[in-house]
Amino acid sequence: MSTSRRTLTGLVTGAAVLAAVGAGAIAVDLTGSDTPATAQVALAADATPGNLRQTTHLSIDAATRAAQAALKAAEQKNQRVTVAVVDRDGNTLVTLRGDGAGPQSYDSAERKAFTAVSWNAPTSDLGNRLAATPRLADIPGTLFLAGGVPVTAGNAPIAGIGVAGAPSGDLDEEFARAGAAELSR
Repeated sequence: MSTSRRTLTGLVTGAAVLAAVGAGAIAVDLTGSDTPATAQVALAADATPGNLRQTTHLSIDAATRAAQAALKAAEQKNQRVTVAVVDRDGNTLVTLRGDGAGPQSYDSAERKAFTAVSWNAPTSDLGNRLAATPRLADIPGTLFLAGGVPVTAGNAPIAGIGVAGAPSGDLDEEFARAGAAELSR
């Protein structure tokens, strides 16, 4: 085999090995023989339909519309707030910090949204649960203050909207509900 052909074979084989390793290869012949190495790729998991679950997630466009509607509702009442929208897993999709919103409002809005989606209930309703089980407040990322509402599809939570910064949790929740209402239009 010529040197240039061997180099080309080595490059192609190297690329195939890297691709196979990236795909989860379990065996690669790296003995240095002139025979091109072959990679055996094995499935990492059984991905048959019975092992998969389809979930519903709020799109980034919908999350942005909801956040903007909540912020607009707050601005109409001259309130300076931050709005956060999280997905079903509690990951932040959108956060809008309104002009003049306090520095604490950013974290509080995200935590309210996370709490609402985690329990599929408005955070104002969760105060009763906290009274009966005070250790719930120890769960990282939660905040049991009014201002968070879940977004549902078929009674299952798919997102949470949290608002923080108004002088009362009731106002925060009113604005969060305005964001959720935007999604039903």
